[in-house]
Amino acid sequence: MSSANSRPGSLSAAEVFDQYCAYVNPGLAALVKFMGFDAVEESARGAIIRDADGNEYIDCLGGFGALSLGHHHPKVVAAVRHQLDRMPLSSKILLNPCQASLCQRLAAITPGDLQYSFICNSGAEAVEGALKLARLATGRTEIIGAIGGFHGKTFGALSASGRDIYRKPFEPLVPGFSHVPFGDTTAMRRAVTRDTAAVILEPIQGEAGVIIPPDDYLPEVREICDSAGALLILDEVQTGLGRTGALFACQHYGVAPDIMTLAKALGGGVIPVGAFVARPRLWEAFRHNPLLHSSTFGGNPLACAAALAAIDAVIEERLPERARDLGGRALRSLTQLQQRFPAAISDVRGRGLLIGVEFAHEDIAGLVIAGLAQRRIITAYTLNNPRVIRLEPPLVIEAEILDRVLSALGEAVQRTVGLLQDVPPAK
Repeated sequence: MSSANSRPGSLSAAEVFDQYCAYVNPGLAALVKFMGFDAVEESARGAIIRDADGNEYIDCLGGFGALSLGHHHPKVVAAVRHQLDRMPLSSKILLNPCQASLCQRLAAITPGDLQYSFICNSGAEAVEGALKLARLATGRTEIIGAIGGFHGKTFGALSASGRDIYRKPFEPLVPGFSHVPFGDTTAMRRAVTRDTAAVILEPIQGEAGVIIPPDDYLPEVREICDSAGALLILDEVQTGLGRTGALFACQHYGVAPDIMTLAKALGGGVIPVGAFVARPRLWEAFRHNPLLHSSTFGGNPLACAAALAAIDAVIEERLPERARDLGGRALRSLTQLQQRFPAAISDVRGRGLLIGVEFAHEDIAGLVIAGLAQRRIITAYTLNNPRVIRLEPPLVIEAEILDRVLSALGEAVQRTVGLLQDVPPAK
């Protein structure tokens, strides 16, 4: 056993793996090793990660959407270093200028009349706060989510999510939640009643396998909610801040929510930060007791400085437009790949640089991920649909690096199809 005082950077890959098995999660260690990702990460810039042996990997997972600005974005790092020397954490009593500036900035860039923000530490926390506000502001308790939706794994967020494999081990969950098929307005109209506090949806379902709704779906859901006096919560934790080719995915559909949740890319890939942003009339529920919902670390100056710099970088570097252009390029290439291997690839879909490649069987997807790992390209499947490999690279990825990824994916698919053809049928 290695010494407890060993510096992390001095440990070998075998020692780190053993520590994962003994102290982190042995199942996770086995899964990572099976997928071919058991190297030890050491440093990263942009879309490139370097391991302890000096090997370079192309990051096409992007921290599950958290690394839209890539690794170690200089503007965000500089802002965090500057704030670190001034005041990393807030007193929580005196006024916090970083938090005030971030909330003002979010009001300026979010759609509709969203104005007030609560700054927290993660996407799941943002969802928890949004659900609490919806019940508080409406006096109702029922929440409608979507089958296949993913909103986090804390109790409230998990109750809103729509896949049993993550829900059932922890039942009974928070009461008052139900789920309808995503994209089905008839089912939604039947489900929403005068007892419904809110409908919570991702504009594009990420973990369900990058599921894009019909163009009229969100506008119709908006109308359904308005007719019943229910709120619309849009979870933009994964899709927000340029990922889909617009600053927020709901803007593709011309819809503004009553409450929006944000996280992942909001921290600029440097500091975790989340937020839920709401319309002014809803925030009145917090006026008489502003401490009904609070967080010790939420809104800390270090995280707010990172978020402010991240927003500036997304806008100044025109990353939504970049995601739209590079995503279109990738989708055209992947569609051609599907046409070459129609028996292996069932579908290719996406918006911007949130792209899903669905395979005929999850085993094919697993073999392709392993093939990409051999070529030192990092990808993963979506949590609610293991047949779908997500391509979610940093929005700053260079076009030529993305082309290398697409070429390697083609090689991995071709190799996998060849391997499967060589396997004799079971007797």
